[in-house]
Amino acid sequence: MTFSIHGLAVGGGIAIGRAVVVAASRVNVAHYFIEPGDVREEIERIRCARDVVIDEIHRMQESILLMGPKDAPHELKALLDVHLMLLQDEELVKGVKDAITDRLYNAEWALLTQLEVISRQFDEMEDEYLRERKADLEQIVEKLLRVMQGQTNATMGKLSALVQRKPAQSTQDGLDVSLVLVAHDLSPADMLEFKQGIFTGFVTDVGGKTSHTAIVARSMGIPAVVGARASSQLVRQDDWIIIDGDAGVVVVDPSPTILAEYQLKQRQFIQNRLQLSDVRDLPAVTLDGQVIHLLANIERPDDTAAAMASGAVGVGLFRSEFLFMGRLDQLPDEDEQYQAYRLAVEGMQGLPVTIRTVDVGADKPLDGSLKLESHLNPALGLRAIRWSLTDPPMFLTQLRAILRAAAHGPVKMLIPMLAHLNEIRQTRALLAQAKLELEQSGQPFGEIELGAMIEIPAAALTLKVFLKYFDFLSIGTNDLIQYTLAIDRADESVSHLYDPAHPAVLRLVADTIAEGLAQGKEVSVCGEMAGDVNMTRLLLGLGLRSFSMHPSQILTVKQAVLNADVGQLQSWAQTVLAHEEPATLLAG
Repeated sequence: MTFSIHGLAVGGGIAIGRAVVVAASRVNVAHYFIEPGDVREEIERIRCARDVVIDEIHRMQESILLMGPKDAPHELKALLDVHLMLLQDEELVKGVKDAITDRLYNAEWALLTQLEVISRQFDEMEDEYLRERKADLEQIVEKLLRVMQGQTNATMGKLSALVQRKPAQSTQDGLDVSLVLVAHDLSPADMLEFKQGIFTGFVTDVGGKTSHTAIVARSMGIPAVVGARASSQLVRQDDWIIIDGDAGVVVVDPSPTILAEYQLKQRQFIQNRLQLSDVRDLPAVTLDGQVIHLLANIERPDDTAAAMASGAVGVGLFRSEFLFMGRLDQLPDEDEQYQAYRLAVEGMQGLPVTIRTVDVGADKPLDGSLKLESHLNPALGLRAIRWSLTDPPMFLTQLRAILRAAAHGPVKMLIPMLAHLNEIRQTRALLAQAKLELEQSGQPFGEIELGAMIEIPAAALTLKVFLKYFDFLSIGTNDLIQYTLAIDRADESVSHLYDPAHPAVLRLVADTIAEGLAQGKEVSVCGEMAGDVNMTRLLLGLGLRSFSMHPSQILTVKQAVLNADVGQLQSWAQTVLAHEEPATLLAG
């Protein structure tokens, strides 16, 4: 039966394919296709893992037998018996083997797929005791996964090559079936894992338009819908689904008529993207001769390839925190960071690269989890520069690595979430110390421009102080909107209040641009507003000449720039600023 789920559109385009439903706690388990010749090896991995867990249970049973009757809990013995029964369940074993043999899923993926299938059956049971056995099954699967993840297996090392060669599942009739991911939530670290993966789109139960999951989805250029509430519960494994990344709609089990309609939309979207490629090599110059700098936002050094392919004239934001994700116990050292930054600099072939110092906290915790109970307002807590300044050795390590990378090409350094003069002074003092340490050790380094992100209203209202200490400014509109309007941008329950066109937000943006121009300092916008083509004309009219966005958005914005006349837009932009409902004028 066809039904639709509504959420927030965060990645344009249409994705059509089979659903891969992933439990929130198991997102980090590898999902990839194996080669036909590796089927026996993957089945053997499952068998070996099962044998290990069975042996472990047998040893526990033997220990219980050695206990006296008073010391041997009856419940524990019964639990072990249930676990053994589940491990030997033919439906579980057969389902896993079929997924490996017929679909060429790797062992872990096959196991999780069959877990979802059997879990549904448990959920539909009327007997409460039998329904509760689902938890036992999940525990068994977790044990098997831990055993397999502890194994060293040659197949695991083939992941990168496999996902590049086999982005879709091949069916018996020779057609390729795309796969789309359905999950409760995805952390930034999870998103990076899937960035080079096999999925052509994704849906999550939670998230907002500018949550980090959404931002990375746009950087990947794939259709995505977030905040779709119970999607991970409503969608079943292998359901055919359509993700409409423009309308924020997920269609489950589409009828032939609906499927044909969306296939046509999908072809039209691809055709439009191809037509946009015609403007790639044209300089971004308005009709009245204003030169506009269109820069790229990246997360990894190898993202520079996409930046160059899009015609970007530099990197306006390298989010260095992605080097730190999942590394809470062992942060990247100076050499590892230096190599990453150097690769990005060299990848841009002489074009400038702006590296933002680590911005963790709130929706980007280092350990990849969102522990909302730890702080009531994580977005207002210890994050970004506040976190860096509490750990000077860590911060100095990053500063030295960035300075060393600057020896290989033009580099700018961007400091996030500044609000206080003492933060500015501490940052500059540590930067001077980092330079001194490099000089004393004989390490080559380059000079950099130092910039501040304007993403807190307090910073936007004290611009003269900031411009005294910094070479350039970059407006982070995502957080600026969040803090100005007092809403959590990752919370779908208040997503309707997230308004880039709110008069207060536009006034802060306009004043920042105007003050920068008045003092001869460069101002750019690196938040989602920069890549929103509906805001391009307004930002041009306000005097912005530097936009930084995801590579996938550059050509669309460039087309708007080529058709714009800044002279005519200036008076219109002031009219928009003065209006009590600016969105109505922008829509027109």
